Amino acid sequence: MDNGEERTPELTTLQQKVEYMVEKTFPGEKISGRVFADLVKERGGSLSHSYFSNILAGKVTNPSEEILKALGLGFGVDWRFFKDESEVVDDVVAGLQFLAKRRTGEISGLAGRGIDDDGLDPELLQFVLSLLEDNKDGRDNGPEAAPGGQPG
Repeated sequence: MDNGEERTPELTTLQQKVEYMVEKTFPGEKISGRVFADLVKERGGSLSHSYFSNILAGKVTNPSEEILKALGLGFGVDWRFFKDESEVVDDVVAGLQFLAKRRTGEISGLAGRGIDDDGLDPELLQFVLSLLEDNKDGRDNGPEAAPGGQPG
């Protein structure tokens, strides 16, 4: 896609998911296994720096649930994101795309009614992101863009 829209990456392996999270959680930084292990420890988990390095190297493919929870703590995401065939992957990717747009100023605020403690529904969040992309691309020019030229 050459319109600047971020393509959802293929996140099927644990290594791909962890690399993606390193890139999105610590943009432009080189995070060592020790730094990440210390972060996990500060947040109440346990993960050795060598084990984290082995995950990044693709040597670990089927860690325990405890390790997945430690990864979730370190990155501040739902640990199920790191499970095989996770339903949480799309939710996390959409949330990170939203935060990136918030950082760059493409989104200055969002108000929702009836939103519970879980926040925006993933489908609604993706819809909001698609509206922003459409608007940025000039595809949505307000009510006059409705069929027949009539205000919607």
